[in-house]
Amino acid sequence: MITKDLETDNHTVTTHFVLLGFSTRPAFQLLLFFVFLAIYLLTLVENFLIIFIIHSDGQLHKPMYFFLSNLSFLEMWYVTVISPKMQIDFLSHDKTISFNGCMTQLYFFVTFVCTEYILLAAMAFDRYVAICNPLRYPLIMTNQLCGTLAAGCWFCGLMTAMIKIVFIARLHYCGTPHINHYFCDISPLLNVSCEDSSQAELVDFFLALMVIAVPLCVVVASYATILTTVLRIPSSQGRQKAFSTCASHLAVVILFYSTTLFTYAHPKLMYAYNSNKMVSVLYTIIVPLLNPIIYCLRNREVKAALRKMILCKGSEPREDGTVIN
Repeated sequence: MITKDLETDNHTVTTHFVLLGFSTRPAFQLLLFFVFLAIYLLTLVENFLIIFIIHSDGQLHKPMYFFLSNLSFLEMWYVTVISPKMQIDFLSHDKTISFNGCMTQLYFFVTFVCTEYILLAAMAFDRYVAICNPLRYPLIMTNQLCGTLAAGCWFCGLMTAMIKIVFIARLHYCGTPHINHYFCDISPLLNVSCEDSSQAELVDFFLALMVIAVPLCVVVASYATILTTVLRIPSSQGRQKAFSTCASHLAVVILFYSTTLFTYAHPKLMYAYNSNKMVSVLYTIIVPLLNPIIYCLRNREVKAALRKMILCKGSEPREDGTVIN
């Protein structure tokens, strides 16, 4: 393993990092390669299928599914930022990543994580309006507002990541630092910096507080109001029908927020432990795999659209114009 270090201003400018990844035997590394490759491909297929179904079925051209298609599009790129490099490292003894490659991976990862936090809050607001103000729902959740909310989510994610990356990229790293992770994340990079990183940590903490706490408050407030409204519905069937419209989204919120908060609520020294990698696998690999399944299993309209698409694909027209299944 050969890396080049440049000496400028009495500092060693790092050109490469080493991702330690999962320290296991070669045979197990090969097994992990096939497992994570299968999960990655399945995640892409699932999320692409969700986007295709929503785009193809006119009955799903609603605000709720507009946000869902944005979420699926986001998660396709979310896993693509991490999985290919991780799978290459499973098969290679050289686990280095260039400085620019590491910062690029970090930038897009932070962008997608921050965007998902805010997008889930926008989806919670949509469910709040649908259940608590059903008569005004079409007037409030217009196409223009939905587009503005989605664009705002992406803009906030991009700007948050840009500010974070400016403070992290200008830190000095001595030699070829070994990052105890399978991708370039903020806390592992702060751990291997050879200078005082308190300013970068403060900026990261403040932005994380804004991006995590504010959307979380929106989600909690929305679902508290939804719960109050649902409990006022006199019939149990009406309560079940009302709450089923947001059950899928609530399950996705709980999965994503619980796993990410467990990781990012810990101090940076927690990244010295391998157990944190296991938790990171949950929100970087497993959650994007489960989200489309949750929406398909819990959502009647998505299941109906999927069933209709499969039946249409499985139907063959006769010469007289009739259809044979």
